[in-house]
Amino acid sequence: MEERPISDISYRQFLEEGKFMGSKCDKCGKVYVPPRHFCMECGSSDMRWHEMKGEGELAAFTCVFVAPPYMVELGYNRKNPYCTGVINLPEGTRMVARIEGVDASKPESIKIGTPMKVDFIKQGEGEKARTFLAFRPAS
Repeated sequence: MEERPISDISYRQFLEEGKFMGSKCDKCGKVYVPPRHFCMECGSSDMRWHEMKGEGELAAFTCVFVAPPYMVELGYNRKNPYCTGVINLPEGTRMVARIEGVDASKPESIKIGTPMKVDFIKQGEGEKARTFLAFRPAS
């Protein structure tokens, strides 16, 4: 893999390429998603890119019925809620991401502990096109 600085710009580039990347401390091995420039565990700045497995387990979630303006623009509202959740990753860290492939209008149907897999959501066109990281049930 080519060397890229650990930055938001590089992280976005990886997402556009369909790669789920974090950073890993060369000193203590702690992994971070989104990536960090330095390790919160040991204070080292010896960080490198680490490709994540793209799987995890749903640890917590919430269904959003009153969406912020940018999500309303995507069509989410009281009649079309969306789900966001915390995913425990096998690399020993966790992250917050949008949860796709679940019925957010029926939160009782969503189960903690569900195996999840990464999903790359492409939205917009032309210069406004962006790729967002999400997770969906693995089965």
